[in-house]
Amino acid sequence: MDSFTLQPDRDRLAAHIEEFGRRIKLSGSPEELESFRYLEREMASYGYRTQLLTHDAYVSLPGSARVEANGENLRCITHSMSASTSADGVSAPLVYVGLGDEAAFAKADVRGRIVLVDGIATEEVAALASAHGAAGQLHVSPNEHLYEMCISPVWGNPSQHTRSMLPTTVVCTIARDEGARLRARCLAGEDARVWLSAEVDTGWRQTPILVAELSAEEEAGDDTPFVLFSGHHDTWHYGVMDNGGANATMLEAARLLGERRGMWKRGLRLCFWSGHSHGRYSGSAWYADEYWDELERCCVAHVNVDSTGGEGASVLTNSAVIDELKSVAAEAVEAVSGQRHAGRRHGRAADQSFWGIGIPSMFGSLSHQPPGPVKMLTSLGWWWHTPHDTADHIDLDNLRRDTSIVLRVLWRLLTAPVLPLDYAAFATSMRKELLGIQNRLGDRMDISGLTARLDALEAAAQAVNAVANRAEGDVARAINRALMRASRLLVPLNYTSGNRFSHDSALPHPAWPALEGLRELAKLPQGSPDLPFYAVHARQCRNLVAHALREAQRVLAAVAEAR
Repeated sequence: MDSFTLQPDRDRLAAHIEEFGRRIKLSGSPEELESFRYLEREMASYGYRTQLLTHDAYVSLPGSARVEANGENLRCITHSMSASTSADGVSAPLVYVGLGDEAAFAKADVRGRIVLVDGIATEEVAALASAHGAAGQLHVSPNEHLYEMCISPVWGNPSQHTRSMLPTTVVCTIARDEGARLRARCLAGEDARVWLSAEVDTGWRQTPILVAELSAEEEAGDDTPFVLFSGHHDTWHYGVMDNGGANATMLEAARLLGERRGMWKRGLRLCFWSGHSHGRYSGSAWYADEYWDELERCCVAHVNVDSTGGEGASVLTNSAVIDELKSVAAEAVEAVSGQRHAGRRHGRAADQSFWGIGIPSMFGSLSHQPPGPVKMLTSLGWWWHTPHDTADHIDLDNLRRDTSIVLRVLWRLLTAPVLPLDYAAFATSMRKELLGIQNRLGDRMDISGLTARLDALEAAAQAVNAVANRAEGDVARAINRALMRASRLLVPLNYTSGNRFSHDSALPHPAWPALEGLRELAKLPQGSPDLPFYAVHARQCRNLVAHALREAQRVLAAVAEAR
């Protein structure tokens, strides 16, 4: 049965949207739990086994905030993971740092001052402001709306090793016009002083995760493979698009797919997270850690959905997808919408907590707004992360379209005899990165061995691809086991610094972070006295990559030769 026959029910989607518009779902709140019970009842009615887990999560809920400048109270909000102030607040001179990048902080003396920053609050600016000793941050929104944000640079719950990375400054945001007046005073060299006050409820609390699972009829046992399908349920305000739209997509996809379970080759596991908005992905990160062994053994791929069905979301060409699944995304997007999917590299977001385990992933946000005149942090609509994220900004036709794309992707992942993981595409992407590094390294370090191993991996992957379309039964299962083993070795190279058992920070990462030691060596000028120091780490990175490429090539070559 082709996925074209799976047609989302518009009325069912509308009913879910109506339900999700009834409650503000702050992480760990009674209202959120009540909404989770709705998800649980719906999934059980579709025949899925359900389990509502609870766990400790480090969650931060913003409260009241005040900003005073020149005796005037400015409309403002504070942010998740901001430092709280006493009743006295924080008063300090204002210093303008533009977009708040590293170069701007390096040029400005911000110690003991409040930095004025253009743009929505981010974890990157929070980390720089804390590191440079700022007393506070005052962000200027790109428009009249104030955007809720979590600014922790720590991915998931902080440990004793990462808690020192949490923000130490009080952080508030004001609207564009008020910010423009303060910016003008700073640029004119006037003495601008502001007063900030914020109440933020930050600490450990119990939060839920709903797990709903259905196995393939022909599969059973402890090592039964499954596709992970996830999205967060907690929200800023009512969050009807973010993330009610995606939750509606998940429910309707689960219903339709479950009716055709007899054609599945592997199971489907849905996870609805809490702690995404207020805990920096605390739910998915905890789940990755707590169920690491099972996920490592059994999870074949992760499909994440966020903010589907937005009004005006007409762009379907640039959703994020890992290299080896690009063809799956492209086929689904073009078949449903007619648009040509170019795809983009995953950012450090969207509950992508499973790269260290080695699980290939796709999506997050799927449909986007056309480019607008105002630079935003997101392309999900001006109402995103504001009180205006209500049902009137859901387009049910767009929601049905986005759900159809997700259905087509999941159908292929569930029913293809051989998993559609193309590690020849992975090799092509990595080769481009390696050759660029090799050219810049010159004679600082020889990495020709890495390109040779990558060539061998590509040949093995192409051999697997050549037999995949006609493989069935035990042959297909053997190929799938090899592809999963290869993913455990290769995905961490593409999206982590190399430690499979902990989470990298939530700060922006370079492409192929496992290669960063080689890049850093390549950036040093010839003759630099630091070259021997940088070479130590570069060799370790080279060894990490060489080992992964060799082992992945062996496992793929072995299964290809056995056919």
